[in-house]
Amino acid sequence: MTAIDPDFAAFIDGLPKVELHLHIEGTLEPETIFALAERNGVELPYPDVETLRAAYAFHDLQSFLDIYYAGASVLLTADDFHDMAAAYLARAEADNVVRAEIFFDPQTHTARGVPIATVIEGLTRALDAARARGLSCDLILCFLRHLSEEDAFATLEAALPYRDAFIGIGLDSSEVGHPPEKFVRVFAEARRLGFRLVAHAGEEGPSAYIVDALDRLAAERIDHGVRSLEDPDLVARLVRDRIPLTVCPFSNVRLRVCDTLSEHPLKRMLDAGLAVTINSDDPAYFGGYVGDNWRDTVAALGMDRDDVVRIARNGIDAAFVDAATRLRLHDRLDAHVAGSAGEPLVRDR
Repeated sequence: MTAIDPDFAAFIDGLPKVELHLHIEGTLEPETIFALAERNGVELPYPDVETLRAAYAFHDLQSFLDIYYAGASVLLTADDFHDMAAAYLARAEADNVVRAEIFFDPQTHTARGVPIATVIEGLTRALDAARARGLSCDLILCFLRHLSEEDAFATLEAALPYRDAFIGIGLDSSEVGHPPEKFVRVFAEARRLGFRLVAHAGEEGPSAYIVDALDRLAAERIDHGVRSLEDPDLVARLVRDRIPLTVCPFSNVRLRVCDTLSEHPLKRMLDAGLAVTINSDDPAYFGGYVGDNWRDTVAALGMDRDDVVRIARNGIDAAFVDAATRLRLHDRLDAHVAGSAGEPLVRDR
């Protein structure tokens, strides 16, 4: 791993960051899981925090999801969802996150008898407090792709009374064997209702899933998308149309999408002109939050200041915000660049 100059490290730490790929249930630290289990009288299949943390030796996406869903079982009340989200938002602010678009999986909870109103009320309360502190943040409701489209439709219908609480619809969970085409009709309905659309594709699944997410689901962003490099025609399309890819380096290593951080394709993707961003996915399980992902990935791939600023700009451009907010975020980035060593980088407006 390339050592980072202390001034460059400080530049990265102070960088105004946008996080677009963050599963709020994936921010539950082992200590929090046990605290909530005790609060709610939930019996866990692990005797202590150390045993649970030791189980985070994943060999693929499914081995992670098995533990992920077990951890989510401790979330029962609106206060639980509030406390989980509040902890993440405080951590994000410490990492200089200026915009966060947060995934949540209502089916994970409604299947356990937790009303969707409880989930949304708790999360919204935490986001409202963060907004009052100046953080731009919103929720994106995700469907679990290992479940049926009928279940997704039922979830969408149940969520509509709270539609002002979330801005978009996503698709996550087990990718292999669950192609985007399963959810064509429900995504069409979500689009008709005016929601922004994103989808996980091209993580463990093939690059063809990215094509299908774009063509069949009308996804505006692709979550992960690291396998896009396998298809030159797809790369050309993604570059031409400036389709953002919300890449999660730590996640890709921990889930064996690539073996080491130094082998991660992020730099090659950036050099190919792809609109890549850096995100933490499920940070409590994958060894670090967004600031950790930025610092270690930049070091492992030997990226320079221009690379870092391009990725930060990609995140701002990819965010689901209005023009005034986007301009404000770019201005914050410009001010940070101008205030650091070296010449300010010029961008088109």
